[in-house]
Amino acid sequence: MDVGMAERSERAVLAVIHGPGGWTVDDDLDELAELARGAGAEVVGTVVQRHGRYDPATLFGQGKVDELRSAMAAGAADLALCNRDLSPRQQLRLEEAVHGRVVDRTRLILDIFSRRARSREGRIQVELAQFLYLLPRLSGLVEEMGRTGGGIGTRGPGETQLESDRRRVRARIASLRAQLGEVAETRHVQRRSAPEGTLRLALVGYTNAGKSTLHRALTGSDVLAADALFATLDPTTRVLHLPHNRRVLLSDTVGFIHDLPPHLVAAFRATLEEVTTADLLLEVVDAAHPRCEEQRRAVEGVLADLQALHVPRVLVWNKMDRVAPWPAGGPDGGPNLEAEVPAVRVSALSGAGLAELRDLIAAHLPDARIEVRVRLGLGAEALVAAVRREGEIIRLAYDGGGIDLVARSAPALAARLRAAAFDAEGTGTQAEPRQP
Repeated sequence: MDVGMAERSERAVLAVIHGPGGWTVDDDLDELAELARGAGAEVVGTVVQRHGRYDPATLFGQGKVDELRSAMAAGAADLALCNRDLSPRQQLRLEEAVHGRVVDRTRLILDIFSRRARSREGRIQVELAQFLYLLPRLSGLVEEMGRTGGGIGTRGPGETQLESDRRRVRARIASLRAQLGEVAETRHVQRRSAPEGTLRLALVGYTNAGKSTLHRALTGSDVLAADALFATLDPTTRVLHLPHNRRVLLSDTVGFIHDLPPHLVAAFRATLEEVTTADLLLEVVDAAHPRCEEQRRAVEGVLADLQALHVPRVLVWNKMDRVAPWPAGGPDGGPNLEAEVPAVRVSALSGAGLAELRDLIAAHLPDARIEVRVRLGLGAEALVAAVRREGEIIRLAYDGGGIDLVARSAPALAARLRAAAFDAEGTGTQAEPRQP
């Protein structure tokens, strides 16, 4: 069941309610316009309601409702897009008042997600979020019909059908949650099957901050990178090479947005688990965005909802190629580059600063490798080659009797080195491994 808009391009009027906070009216309009474009709509008009009392029936005041109806008629609009979520009753009343369809913010984001999901997991998560959005609206319709009748003979087949639909939706939600439970279990198995000591990083950040471009630049992955909100939904994990031949796993994740709808957080919890289980988060910030500090606070709000604020973070100021030199602390509305967490300035597009980023990651990740001092036979060149590929050689010396090796490697390779090692009499390991 698709609760989003049709695939064809539609004409839309933006209906913005601007409240107090760090966002300006232009910020609200710009973000809603970006969401509209992401859903394939053409913006043909705008209506803005600033601070004031909201009408509980339609959310917008009567004057703005009239203005919205006129704007839709003048622009031959198919629908109005609202930057706030609407209750089922508010949506019904507003649609009646403007003589057209009204799509609220969550439904708009869901439409974009349904277009972008490619993997089976992504499609399951989007469908679950759609049904979580739909269920209270079916319930609201049932209640509305009950109030409208108000007497004997008012329970018609329409209400009976809605109740039946509601039961089917609940059953589908239970099925989708079970499928996501299987996905989560598969992820746990995959984590357990990874080599001992494997460290994991996750990219987090506001949507369109450049996370996917950074993922491609660091790992050479083919993850989609586009100048669009929510360009990437499906998590992608690739090997990231660090200095001294260290290897870690880096995962790209879905972008965040301020007031991220709770349906999406709930539905995408299996994917967002990559954030909570990571050894280090790379928080990517669009340094060129005029409201990057507000975007950072939005990201931290989502991390708090996920109970992931305890995970160590490195702050990555991205898109520095678009930023003029900032004074310390940044001008009004600019990035505060003096962050409270380790930070680096990069351009994922040009590659500037990526070497420094790798060094910073290495400095803030625990080194799970073991230092081993062994003496090997001259026939152990295959093991030495394995250390060159998978570990770090600290000292290597050959003599007529064998190979003296000091190296750092993963525990499994360290065990192989110990098993192959011998002392001067050929009776055992020369030295026990020790942690660096």
